[in-house]
Amino acid sequence: MALVLILQLLTLWPVCHTDSTPSVAIIVPPASYPKPWLGARPATVVTPGVNVTLRCWAPQPAWRFALFKSGETDPLLLRDVSSELAEFFLEEVTPAQGGSYHCCYGRPDWGPSVWSQPSDALELLVTEELPRPSLVALPGSVVAPGGRVTLRCAGALRNMSFVLYRVGVAAPLQYRDSAQPWADFPLLGARAPGTYSCYYHTPSAPYVLSQRSPVLTVRSEDSSSSDYTRENLVRLGLAGLVLISLGALVTFDCRSQNHAPAGVRP
Repeated sequence: MALVLILQLLTLWPVCHTDSTPSVAIIVPPASYPKPWLGARPATVVTPGVNVTLRCWAPQPAWRFALFKSGETDPLLLRDVSSELAEFFLEEVTPAQGGSYHCCYGRPDWGPSVWSQPSDALELLVTEELPRPSLVALPGSVVAPGGRVTLRCAGALRNMSFVLYRVGVAAPLQYRDSAQPWADFPLLGARAPGTYSCYYHTPSAPYVLSQRSPVLTVRSEDSSSSDYTRENLVRLGLAGLVLISLGALVTFDCRSQNHAPAGVRP
């Protein structure tokens, strides 16, 4: 009986031993190797036909680098480089090559199919023209002579250069580089009234431009008040003319009755 129990335990032992050591633990890279960083040259927004270099930096020397594109499981490009940096070259890019990219790195002791955690996604945009921005006045488009107004030009992408124009003036009024997808242009109240537009572009060559925004008109509070006063005076004048006309009609009617012949009076 004891021999039978020993044989059963020996039969079950390999199964228990295998279950207690998950296979996934073998392919997970050490946590001491953080994710890499991915950048683009000359920019993340380029025109078609430009050569783009995607550069992947590892936190320490690696053995192999891989570039992945969102929606694809297999690496787009591989680089066997014993270094902290690998470069991936995209020649004469087309709009179809635009999209979201990330990179990973590997080490010999991890195995050939094991990669680090992916880098943050890099959005590559290949286009002839950027989306049209909007232009708004904060807190509003009516400003007091001693106050201030801020014109906000809002685009669709971060890390762009923004330009503000005043209609009727050929030269740009203000420039702003912004890490946000918008830029603020402050204006003094006394000089703010006017009509404005803006656009934005990539800060590095080759430039990719947007269309200009719809125009925005900023008015002075004084001129606005004088407009309202003028309108009120016109209304009061019209009302006065109506009253005078009604009074004249009543007076004319009374005099007509007083001078009528006695025989025709009721």
